[in-house]
Amino acid sequence: MMNSGWAQEVEQAVQEVPDTVPVAVVEVVDTLPQGPLAVFFRTLEGGLSPGELVGNSAFLGVVGQILGALLVLVLGFPLLFAVGRGVRRWVGSRYSPQRGLVAGKVVYYVGGVILLLTVLGQLQIRLGPLLGAAGIVGVAIGFASQTSVSNVISGLFLVAEQPFRVDDIIQVGTTTGRVLSIDMLSVKLRTFDNRFIRIPNETIIKSEVVTLTRFPIRRMDLMVGVAYREDMVRVRKVLLDVARDHRKILMEPEPAVLFEGYGASSVDFRFVAWATRENWLTTLNELADGVKARLDAEGIEIPYPHVSLYTGSQSLPLQMRVVSDPDPSGGRETAPGGAPETG
Repeated sequence: MMNSGWAQEVEQAVQEVPDTVPVAVVEVVDTLPQGPLAVFFRTLEGGLSPGELVGNSAFLGVVGQILGALLVLVLGFPLLFAVGRGVRRWVGSRYSPQRGLVAGKVVYYVGGVILLLTVLGQLQIRLGPLLGAAGIVGVAIGFASQTSVSNVISGLFLVAEQPFRVDDIIQVGTTTGRVLSIDMLSVKLRTFDNRFIRIPNETIIKSEVVTLTRFPIRRMDLMVGVAYREDMVRVRKVLLDVARDHRKILMEPEPAVLFEGYGASSVDFRFVAWATRENWLTTLNELADGVKARLDAEGIEIPYPHVSLYTGSQSLPLQMRVVSDPDPSGGRETAPGGAPETG
């Protein structure tokens, strides 16, 4: 606040404001009657020459205050961003990337408010009229942005509940990707085909979210079908040997071969094994290759569907002849009912 001597000096240096002062300037002066900005505008409108302004110590003091406020902004925000990045990296490396992201945002928001209050104090701006205007504008914006408010509230629930974290792989509906950030309005993902997807927080709260990397290990399920003539005990042993020979498959929990059912042309098994979440995808592909190669080496048939064709009850069945078998009839076979088949 200005002391009385400084105020009297300013009043002596400032002439009466003429009637041609713009309305915007008058509103600023009325809102800030005792601040440096008000003195600055009144001095400029007082009709003083540039030489008189330079020689006016009160005016120069006001200019110094304004330059000081600008200096706080110019130096404060880069410093704030640097501190926020440092806090984010430190907390992220010590605890988790998600906590580092939250800590960095807290530094940004709190530091921004402190810088704003510092600048307002430097300029001696009264906050009462500004807060009143902000309240009225806030009510209008609130009615017009109900969806955004809902996303903000949903974002607070996501941060508190933590169903997933930064760098987790999640599935929301048909979308699967790695979490880049969890912001107040949305969650940002990067898909495996390198697409950027933004999902509103409200949609996340209302949808089923599958976190694929929540736990350190994941199970691989591989469906295997063998011919009906194969020995089921031998098939189980061969599959378990494939799992034991693979260096990336975990032995705890143990791999298992589960009977799935009798299919149309095969006996179906579910072959399950475990791997770390980092190696899950590559291990699944390698396991499929290993199972196929081992079954072929052991002579175990992986059947394909067989279809029998029949023309109907009033006609003879379609005749099939194996070319590699000897034909004692000289190229003619006898069909059921005595009808000869032409070769």
